[in-house]
This record gives sequence, structure tokens and C-alpha cells, in this order.
Amino acid sequence: MRDVLDQLEHWTSSGKRVATATVVRTERSAPRDPGAVMALSEDGDVVGSVSGGCVEPAVYQEAMEVIETGDPKLLTYGIADDQAFEVGLTCGGTIHVFVERLDW
Repeated sequence: MRDVLDQLEHWTSSGKRVATATVVRTERSAPRDPGAVMALSEDGDVVGSVSGGCVEPAVYQEAMEVIETGDPKLLTYGIADDQAFEVGLTCGGTIHVFVERLDW
């Protein structure tokens, strides 16, 4: 978590817009626990992880949209969800990820 906070501070002090994606809930088997964070800058730089890699590309796309619009999103990825299988969440669980832009 410390590396995410340090990078967020660097990006925001440089005037960059950023978003965070945070695992807020899990069901059954999940790759990361609630509280796991991934942060992105408007330049597309990333630090941290919400799933150990299996849904990061999908979360990345959603977070870039949140950076642009400022509208937060609650995302859900699970094995029963067709999109989840496409993005690689095959662990049998479900993760709920809250994505928000940080405005300083």
C-alpha cells in the first residue's frame, strides 16, 4: 500500500489527474482481499493491483474513463459473469471494485 500512496502523492503533486480502484467486497474465492488498491494516472501509469493481474486490463479501461468523466463506478467481476471469464477471473469468486477519481 505504501508504494501506491507514494506514487499517488508524486502524481498529484505533479498536477496529474488520478484514479484509484479499490476492492470493496469479495465473495467466495478471490485473488485479493478487500482493501487492495490499484492507482492510475491520466498518463496511463499504474501501481498496485486489485486482482493479481486477472482483471486489471478491464479495471484499467474503466478507471481511465473515470479519470476523464469524474463519475465513480462500482464494478463487479465474477465467474458467472461472461465479462469476468473474458478478462480472466477464473478463481470461482466475485470481486467488487470501486473506482473513483481523486480530485485535490
